[in-house]
Amino acid sequence: MAARNTARKRAFQIVFEGDQRDVDVLTVLADWIRHSRTDTRQPPVSEYTMQLVEGYAEHAQRIDELIAQYSVGWTLDRMPVVDRSILRLGAYELIWVDETPDAVVLDEMVQLAKEFSTDESPSFVNGLLGRLKELKPSLRRA
Repeated sequence: MAARNTARKRAFQIVFEGDQRDVDVLTVLADWIRHSRTDTRQPPVSEYTMQLVEGYAEHAQRIDELIAQYSVGWTLDRMPVVDRSILRLGAYELIWVDETPDAVVLDEMVQLAKEFSTDESPSFVNGLLGRLKELKPSLRRA
């Protein structure tokens, strides 16, 4: 499972970079792939990283709507970029990737928040993604 953990971390970094630079995540993904092919110091971009980033990009508008709707006291533009990126990736994997157990998605996203964000972020990420998990059947139909 370490490979999936690494893939999620790299997907988070790509989503974060896209948000930070205000560039489409698919452009950032293409840059990462190109760099990994031309610079031996750069590790390759895994198939699962590509799947996560491409899946997020496909559902980005809906994901942002859901995060905005269910986050209490936070608008998307007020959220720290790290938290917003983790939530975007987590919402995609939670709602649209059936192969990954929900508990794994929540745990992995909370771990990313612990590693890259503030002390309050893990509980915020866990709470919001937990709410999306509860609503998952109706969210997929919408």
